[in-house]
Amino acid sequence: MIRRDSFSYTVQARCSLADAAGLLADPARQQDLHPLIARVRRVSPRRGARASYLITDRLAVGPLRLPVTYRADVLVDGPDEIVTVARQWPATTVRNRTRLRAEPDGVVRIDVEITLAAPVPLFGYAFRQARAAHLGLAARLGVALGGHPPESPPG
Repeated sequence: MIRRDSFSYTVQARCSLADAAGLLADPARQQDLHPLIARVRRVSPRRGARASYLITDRLAVGPLRLPVTYRADVLVDGPDEIVTVARQWPATTVRNRTRLRAEPDGVVRIDVEITLAAPVPLFGYAFRQARAAHLGLAARLGVALGGHPPESPPG
């Protein structure tokens, strides 16, 4: 049985839409910003994908850090929307939908929604890891793009 849930956050950055979209659509450029990523390798794109990557994360299990490699596909990489889907064994999927919008005074608003689906026995751990990693990434993105810390909606 698969369980699914989502979380979202917003980052505001003083940069161009092109700079924000370029960083957000390229996992290799996020390697130093994402708290879990140890390695990113670009591979031949999967059918229907704009780009595909093999990403190795370091997941904490007690005192151990275990490497886990998964495939991430960039499905949409437009100037105002980026959609990626990461698939990992067993039956775990993380969908990232990012929307970008120019605001006054050269600010770009970045709204991110992450949806995770995983087998029930793994879901709690996977969701906590994904949420912590992506909120850590959000805080670093704001700094990397010249922006502000992320805002998480209540609830």
